[in-house]
Amino acid sequence: MKTSRLEAFSDGVLAIIITIMVLELSPPKGTDLNALLAKTPIFISYIFSFIYLGIYWNNHHHLFQITEKVNGKILWANLHLLFWLSLIPFTTVWIGENYDAILPIIAYGVVLLFCAIAYFILQLIIIKSHDNEFVLKKAIGSDIKGKISITFYLLGIGFSFLNTWLGIAFYIIVAIMWLIPDKRIEKSL
Repeated sequence: MKTSRLEAFSDGVLAIIITIMVLELSPPKGTDLNALLAKTPIFISYIFSFIYLGIYWNNHHHLFQITEKVNGKILWANLHLLFWLSLIPFTTVWIGENYDAILPIIAYGVVLLFCAIAYFILQLIIIKSHDNEFVLKKAIGSDIKGKISITFYLLGIGFSFLNTWLGIAFYIIVAIMWLIPDKRIEKSL
């Protein structure tokens, strides 16, 4: 099976997730600057979540540009990733409205952690579904960047119990690490 249907479906789901996120943004109750500034945490959480979704969309695109074939295991692994990505709007709103509370910060981190794990699993299944000379296998090697991301999410979740801003800092570091598309794959295209 070719990758085009999977890519089109995934693009559609990600577009819907982003649409849901932006629809959750409500205008300020008042018309003055203070009313607008009161929405700052919600808008910042939206920006970071939009960046995260953009990172996943970009890397997913690169991943499937290099993938030669799709099977049932890859389809289910992709759905697993999309499931976790679909929870980002929920945690985005929660963290935006409660940016200094522990549980929303932890929930946001848990969703990001499981998105990373799902992406890691998807990569592994794609690699196992191809031969030993598959370009992706060589391109990602031992996937240190992916493993560091998972570690940082775990650290962010753990440190959120002590200080929510420290937890958020770990989540931001991971986003910065992935802002530039994965060069390992890009070089192989």
